[in-house]
Amino acid sequence: MTERALFHPASLKARLRPASYWLVFTVPGTMPLAWYLVETTGNFLWTMLPLVWLYAILPMTDWLVGRDSGAPVASQDVWLNRRLIPWLCLPIQLLLIGWALTKLNYMPIWAQALWIFSLGYIGGMLAINVAHELIHRRNRLDRVIGGLLLCSVNYVTFKIEHVRGHHVWVATERDPSTARRGESIYRFLPRAMITNTINGWKLEAVRMRRIGQPVISLKNEMIGWHAVILLMMIAAYALAGWIGVLAFLVQGLIAAASLEIINYVEHYGLRRKQLDNGRYERPTPMHSWNSDFWISNGILLQLQRHSDHHANPSRPFTQLRSWPEAPQLPLGYSAMLPMALIPPLWRRVMHPRLDRYQSSIQSAS
Repeated sequence: MTERALFHPASLKARLRPASYWLVFTVPGTMPLAWYLVETTGNFLWTMLPLVWLYAILPMTDWLVGRDSGAPVASQDVWLNRRLIPWLCLPIQLLLIGWALTKLNYMPIWAQALWIFSLGYIGGMLAINVAHELIHRRNRLDRVIGGLLLCSVNYVTFKIEHVRGHHVWVATERDPSTARRGESIYRFLPRAMITNTINGWKLEAVRMRRIGQPVISLKNEMIGWHAVILLMMIAAYALAGWIGVLAFLVQGLIAAASLEIINYVEHYGLRRKQLDNGRYERPTPMHSWNSDFWISNGILLQLQRHSDHHANPSRPFTQLRSWPEAPQLPLGYSAMLPMALIPPLWRRVMHPRLDRYQSSIQSAS
């Protein structure tokens, strides 16, 4: 490789990609920084620092640094990247929640609300997003760590429904996590959260009957994991009393909502064809919106290469490929999530892209 090629921006981003994965820890790091600034300045507005980092500073830096559509680098697919980084998220997430709950009684109610919202959005990235990577793996330890991460945000139904439901029915009307064209986030969000929770229990009941076990049993994953959640709620009470329990539940609700908003972004308006036999075509990279912004993709452990993930669900994040021919988001998730909360803006940005993409598909067929 020539010196010129070595320092070409695209080559440099590919070489530095493992460093971007460690940026995931900047997200929980904003909480102790925020509290330090609260204590230093006496201003409780600093409790919203994590939200400012995630949805103001990150989108700007994402846009400035730009995209990374390079192929995965085999030498980067090592234990340090693939295993250690996701595993470290569990103790950091649990310590962060426990520490954050102990600060609630030292702030006014409005600051408590900002603090809990910040904690919830961090959980959406540090807990649910990392769990999303781990629950797809064959290694039992990885899946257990993924389940514990989901327990920390009280959304363990995702472990069941995402793998056995969403990946089966994605981009069809049977998937509650696939938004229809024109559907606002405010109609989508309650439907997705309620239906996915119900589906998780139903899917696990089906598995229990298939293996000849009673549905009401500790072998039922849903029951076992909710027992873990109960223990976490008891710990929250021990740390901060009933306000701690309430905060634990609310931050989990916020984390789950942020996940479903990302689902809204990832599959908005895309549909798989129904075949003559009534089945649907196999999921391909064309059934997920792709985004390749270097910083946010690193923080999210390549989640934004979502097109390749749905085509190859068991492929680890270190091996995910970019698909330039897949539908492309104009920005990273950190910018698209707040945009989705403003339906007229969302439609103005996304519908022309959806129309162009569907026209290209029709022209090719």
